[in-house]
Amino acid sequence: VEIRGLLPAGSAIAVLLGNDEKVFVIQMDPAMGPVIDAALRGLPKDRPQTHDLMGLVFKGFGITIDRVVITALRLSTFLARIVLRQENQLGTKLVALDARPSDCLALAAAAKRPIFVARSLFDEVEDMTNVLANFQKLRAAQEAAESESEDDDDDDEDEGEGETPSGKPPQSSPWHAEAHPPPPGPPRPPPASPPTPRR
Repeated sequence: VEIRGLLPAGSAIAVLLGNDEKVFVIQMDPAMGPVIDAALRGLPKDRPQTHDLMGLVFKGFGITIDRVVITALRLSTFLARIVLRQENQLGTKLVALDARPSDCLALAAAAKRPIFVARSLFDEVEDMTNVLANFQKLRAAQEAAESESEDDDDDDEDEGEGETPSGKPPQSSPWHAEAHPPPPGPPRPPPASPPTPRR
């Protein structure tokens, strides 16, 4: 699956994960929204933050992120694992560690590594494809409105000062839509079954 969008959801941030088959929502600490957004867009930072430091530690020891897997939903909490790979003269070693989905997604986004979901979990979570579609429509409308506003400002500058206008960067992240209503809460826990990775 892929991270398809980030939306504010009250006191949390809703991360839309999915593929062409289905999109579902994981709600997490709102502080993780800017972290994941910056990783997705490759924004430069003045100094390393926590997840950047983890990536530098991995690199220093010759460790790479092989993949992350969203494994289960228990008591309304999603569980995940990050799989690390280390290769040396003795061979290849894989280690799977339990981790918060938010940390897994932030690290995977920064390292451009694949995200998987257990098949049993993917079959049980509620499909939020319509939420993603509404989000995309809203973003398109916002971008169109911003473009019109910039054109109007450019026209005003031409008439008032006679200078060549310069483009203005959009003021909001393409991954956020403040006007969008919060998506529903997380789905009910699925029945326990051995996870089968699903990309």
